[in-house]
Amino acid sequence: MVDVTFEVRIAGSEGPDGLTLRTSGLSAGGLPELRVEGLPPYLGQGWARVLAALAQRLAASAEIPASIALGPGVEISLTPADDGALVAVPPPGHDPGDWRRDVLLRLFPEART
Repeated sequence: MVDVTFEVRIAGSEGPDGLTLRTSGLSAGGLPELRVEGLPPYLGQGWARVLAALAQRLAASAEIPASIALGPGVEISLTPADDGALVAVPPPGHDPGDWRRDVLLRLFPEART
C-alpha cells in the first residue's frame, strides 16, 4: 500500500472542447495524476467527486489499475496519456457524453431530482 499522507487537489479549466478536471498531488506519492477531458461544465462538480473517489482508490492500490470500480455498474477505465497522467475514459462503444451523465446518476442518484 502507498503512503497516503500527501494532499490531492482537483483543478479545472475550460477550453473549446469543454471542461478538463485534473488532480494535483498524486505524483507526490509516486502515482500518476488523473484527468477527465471534454466535460460539459454542468457535470464539473459531480466529476470532481468522481476524480476524488478515483484518487482515493488509486492511492490505496498496490499497483496502477487499468480500471477502477466505483459502484455497481460503474467501471472507470484509465488510459495512460503522453504526459504520464491517467485519463478517465468510457468503455469501448459508449458515447462519452451519455456515459459521463450515467456515471453521475449511478453514483449520485439524488442528482436526478
